[in-house]
Amino acid sequence: MTKSSSKKRLPSISKKIRFTDNELLRSLCGEQNAHLNLIEKKIGVSINLRGNVLLLQGGDWEVELAEKVLSQLYGLLESQYPLYINDVSHAIRILSGDRSLDLKKIFKDEVYITAQKKIITPKTVNQKKYIDSIKNYDIVFGIGPAGTGKTYLAMAMAVASLIRKDCNRIILARPAVEAGERLGFLPGDLYEKVNPYLRPLYDALHDMMPFENASELLEKGIIEVAPLAFMRGRTLNDSFVILDEAQNATPEQMKMFLTRLGFSSKAVITGDITQTDLPRGQESGLIEASHTLSGIEGIQFVSFSREDVIRHPLVQKIIDAYEKLDSQKKA
Repeated sequence: MTKSSSKKRLPSISKKIRFTDNELLRSLCGEQNAHLNLIEKKIGVSINLRGNVLLLQGGDWEVELAEKVLSQLYGLLESQYPLYINDVSHAIRILSGDRSLDLKKIFKDEVYITAQKKIITPKTVNQKKYIDSIKNYDIVFGIGPAGTGKTYLAMAMAVASLIRKDCNRIILARPAVEAGERLGFLPGDLYEKVNPYLRPLYDALHDMMPFENASELLEKGIIEVAPLAFMRGRTLNDSFVILDEAQNATPEQMKMFLTRLGFSSKAVITGDITQTDLPRGQESGLIEASHTLSGIEGIQFVSFSREDVIRHPLVQKIIDAYEKLDSQKKA
């Protein structure tokens, strides 16, 4: 294997980890040792495979972390968890922050199995907190940058709730506001004007269940996708309600939405306060709510950061670059 080019901390130590199941060890190593190569690069250790033994060499801190990552990933494989290279990356990130954490309690918290038989589980500590909050609270705010799974996990929880009959319907809402766009200039009737703004919600829904099933539930009104403005005057009982892109809701719209919640209902509000598309000078209802409602019993706020981004690795770098630009502008 290629040794890591990362600078190693002194003193340098060696440690052996022995594994009993050769098939699981192959899965742990990854195709062409891709998993081991990633651990070497990210942590800064040298890993050599000798039979059913992995020899770790590097600084004591790095070797201890690599041993923890490899041992816990092997434990996931023993529990029949399918291991992918992204899981290895997430494991390194999680255990680098807190080595006392148990990956099984995070990765094995199954939320939903999609139509493509894909198992949806949290991949970061904050995603796990988010899932637990949705289970235990009636109103949950998920605030953070793009790619952190705020809407996708909420959708998975909603569909799972509908299948378990914990709710009678799912309502997905979104403000019809986009940067540089005005509804009045778009062709068609009102539904045709707002439909492009709701497309991300349809896409996520169709990823959760077969297209035919989703279409049937939409036709029956069991699942409803609508602009936020359509919520006015309604009382939403026995519903799982998601408000996406909530940073684009005005304070009045946010208050209107939150007061629609009826009996036996849950509401999840997601948004990124750094990407508000409201007119200049217009305050975001999401920002106001985070100040006004914080501390109220029964309402939970979960904050995501760039560490929770689970899209393409370049997304993290893009977020970092724009955060740096924003800081420079403020300075």
